[in-house]
Amino acid sequence: MEYIKKACLSAEGNSLEKRKLVEKILSDIEERGEEAVAELARKFDNWEGPFVLSDEKKQKLIESVPQRVKDDIRFAYEQVAGFAVAQRESLKEFELETFPGVILGQKVIPMDVAGCYIPGGRFAHACSALMSVATAKAAGVKTVIACSPPRGGGIDPAVCYAMDIAGADMILEMGGVQAIASMAYGLFTGKPANIIVGPGNAFVAEAKAILAGSGRCAIDVFAGPTESGVIADKTADPMTVAVDLVSQAEHGYDSPVWLFTDSRELAETVLEIMPRVIADLTTPEVAEAAWRDYGEIILCESREELCQVNDRYAPEHIQVIADDLDWWRDHLKSYGSMFLGEGATVAHGDKCSGTNHILPTKKAGYNSGGLNVHKFLKIYTYQNISVEANRVFSAAASRLSRVEGMEGHARACDWRLKKFFPEEKWDFEVYEQKRYC
Repeated sequence: MEYIKKACLSAEGNSLEKRKLVEKILSDIEERGEEAVAELARKFDNWEGPFVLSDEKKQKLIESVPQRVKDDIRFAYEQVAGFAVAQRESLKEFELETFPGVILGQKVIPMDVAGCYIPGGRFAHACSALMSVATAKAAGVKTVIACSPPRGGGIDPAVCYAMDIAGADMILEMGGVQAIASMAYGLFTGKPANIIVGPGNAFVAEAKAILAGSGRCAIDVFAGPTESGVIADKTADPMTVAVDLVSQAEHGYDSPVWLFTDSRELAETVLEIMPRVIADLTTPEVAEAAWRDYGEIILCESREELCQVNDRYAPEHIQVIADDLDWWRDHLKSYGSMFLGEGATVAHGDKCSGTNHILPTKKAGYNSGGLNVHKFLKIYTYQNISVEANRVFSAAASRLSRVEGMEGHARACDWRLKKFFPEEKWDFEVYEQKRYC
């Protein structure tokens, strides 16, 4: 493995200072509630209006969205919702008899309340609203609360329209840590969220992590700065590779983009043309900084080594522009979402292809995939064990409990053995529990 270009900075920056600040904000909101949220909204968003979006204002915002934009958002919604419904249908409830008299089963129950955060800083993230809200609704979540920071007189109209068609039950014009806390604590809605999902800045990510760590609610993933990798061999078009890297570098100053290749010629060509492709952007400053500080090109000797490098980085997005796409699909093991072939760019997944774009970063893809309909579902199990089956199962559980030194567990089984089979002679210790009632 050889670095043709190595990052100047690490995307795994220490977030300790941010975490301390967020902890303080969350503590204040938990103590003072809506009053603290209103103060933060005035300070960070210059917002004095009501937080719950009224039906009247929502309708006005939607009416201001051009029809072509509505059509495109609806198209994206149909793809995202369709894929989410298919995911939901892939997970089934079932019941089976594993042993005579022993019935085991699985229940799939949607969460009651989901909180969906939609960023609203430099970009109007209409598609992000679809990714979270539509997926929660496909899971069967009864109440979906969507939050997005106001921009001037309110949230972005296109974002509002996306929230609406995706099925948001309540919309809050609010951003930042205060939005995450409001959804978690049920402020302004009276409905604390079981799960909070959606990307955001570093403070939003820390707030989600802290709340999840405290047991207040579940979250989707730790969504840090966007990161993208491209695996390309000698058959790849260097311009396609460069354009796709630049497309993801525009997310933020700290958004890493990586090229993994076994072709020195491709690596050197991409390195040469990247500054020119970046300069073609209308606002090149962000992508320029991201490429300069966090961009990398790594040259490997083989497909197997490319897989090893990819799995070590576990990119949020990985594109494969190479021969034998099936081989790559079957051998890459760690990533958020995969894009196979020159026809599939990350922008498709970000906007409208149907797979979810809320994905793990900072190597979390090594352990987990991204947001999907299953995140909003609670998987419960149940069992029904007949009296006769207790002859086997209570006996085995009693002996195993004593192997582990858990006498109380053993006696719960022993009680059933004595009650159900009073004449039985056992070839192991069975405690004779006194009856007190």
